[in-house]
Amino acid sequence: HSLSSFAARSSEWFAGMTAGCERLVHPSVVDGSERARHRRLLGALLATPFFAAFAVSQAYFAATSPALTLAAIFTGFAMFWSAALVTASTGRDRLAGIAVLSGSILPAGALFAGAGGAASPFAMMLTAFAFEAGWIWRTRRAIASGVVAAGAALLAGSLLPGVESEAVSGWHWLVPIAYAATVGVRIAALFGERANRSDADSVTLEDIMDAVVFRITGGGEVLDASAKARDMLRLAPELLLGNGLFERVHVADRVAYLCAVSDMRGSAANRHVEVRLRLPGETEFAATDNYRTFTIELANPCDGTGEIIAIARVSAAAGLREALASASEMASSVEIAKGRFLATVSHELRTPLNAIIGFADMLGHEICGPLPDPRQKEYVGLIKESGHHLLAVVNSILDISKMESGAYAIRPEPFRFREPVAMCHSMLAFQAGAKAIHFKTDISHNVGEIKGDRLAVQQMLINLVSNAIKFTPAGGEVTIGAKRFGSRLHFWVSDNGIGIDADDLARLGEPFVQVQNDYTRQYEGTGLGLSLVKGLVALHDGTMTVESAPNEGTTVTISLPVAGPALKDAGQQRDDISDDKSGSNEGTDGSLRKTA
Repeated sequence: HSLSSFAARSSEWFAGMTAGCERLVHPSVVDGSERARHRRLLGALLATPFFAAFAVSQAYFAATSPALTLAAIFTGFAMFWSAALVTASTGRDRLAGIAVLSGSILPAGALFAGAGGAASPFAMMLTAFAFEAGWIWRTRRAIASGVVAAGAALLAGSLLPGVESEAVSGWHWLVPIAYAATVGVRIAALFGERANRSDADSVTLEDIMDAVVFRITGGGEVLDASAKARDMLRLAPELLLGNGLFERVHVADRVAYLCAVSDMRGSAANRHVEVRLRLPGETEFAATDNYRTFTIELANPCDGTGEIIAIARVSAAAGLREALASASEMASSVEIAKGRFLATVSHELRTPLNAIIGFADMLGHEICGPLPDPRQKEYVGLIKESGHHLLAVVNSILDISKMESGAYAIRPEPFRFREPVAMCHSMLAFQAGAKAIHFKTDISHNVGEIKGDRLAVQQMLINLVSNAIKFTPAGGEVTIGAKRFGSRLHFWVSDNGIGIDADDLARLGEPFVQVQNDYTRQYEGTGLGLSLVKGLVALHDGTMTVESAPNEGTTVTISLPVAGPALKDAGQQRDDISDDKSGSNEGTDGSLRKTA
């Protein structure tokens, strides 16, 4: 267990080093194999000075002055790290590689001579020329160049004057053993990469999903990012390596992301987290602070490497929320524009309509003199009647617009419910009698007083009774009923007319909607009456139910609080109308239900 844990930690350490070197590769290097070569060269240039420093300390610290030894060590660091800086800043590796390889021959020969010559363990380190050249460039020519450089260093060491050094001891093996360990780790990682590449050649995650695939260390650093990062994140994959991904996570989402990664280091098999990633603008003029929500799914491949597979895809839930918000905003703007348009048109129409009705009334009463032709008086009457009808429609449109915008105000006051019922009966009795319709009332004795807007309640009754008379054939019956149940007053208008089909109940009460079929289309109307009733009921904190069946009639029941509507703040929006169109008779007199 300890051995496997050590191997996992070593692999994680090497993966972290690889990710760090990857971030140093110049962005102009886009080819995958070329980037890998640059990464290997930078790793060698950064690590070699440490081995050289230990070797110089072993070979010369006791034989020469400490100042000279430190100067040699710092010179080695300066040479190798300057070459790494040139490679990382220019994206050109060949010149730096040749310069370091040739420039290391003489120092390596001096170390060979100072460490004890062929009898020293350091003699084995001359093989590093061939191995490192082959490891970095992966060509036979590079290996041959390394062999030549090693031979040159061996020759230079034999020609240099001997330096008195300590006898070979066990601690002289530390540098060769440490170097051999790095060689072993790199070779194991190489075989692991080839195995993963051979498995990935058959099918890759990118082939089956629209997502960016990451390989992440247990510390959260990105080792590798798939090519789809260019399309989905608008970023080159190499810009996401190391801490590149974490730096683009929104500050508010970083804790959740780190917690998910921490859980993966434990016993968790998978985790998913929703984060916002900062993407560059699509154009050079676009804003750079462009955050988009992604769902990142983390999985543990359980291959002993300690790496985590992360799959980042655009969050579907976030997309739906954005679409819903956009649609809601658009619908609100459309409703506001519609309400303003209707209110403006209604105001503009009422002024000329009042003039038309007034002058038609004057002509009808022959105030300016008798009309010579009786047909003229008939035409004036038709003009007046049409004007009143149009004015009523305009007033209804204006009232509905006010209700939808929350600007319609009611004035609750106590009144006897029988009074608006009597007013409605007297107004529409003549219209019912013209069709031979029996128009009656059925008001319970316990109705008493109710607190509300008297004119609004009267308008509800007039609209409902008008519809009932309109859609009831000659010889039918229309009834206004009312009964008090506890703290609520239930009143209804029922008829035995043509009724409404169940499929049409869902649209009933919408503005400008009238249920249409071959029979009902013969009746005039705009469909505003019931919509206005719904709005008035909602303003009184009431409910409305519609029960109907074809050829059996319709019953519309309204329930209002006897104590009146609750007080509302000035800015509070009115609630939606509770419109139960399922045929249920809850809260109504069950004997009046007319559904089949």
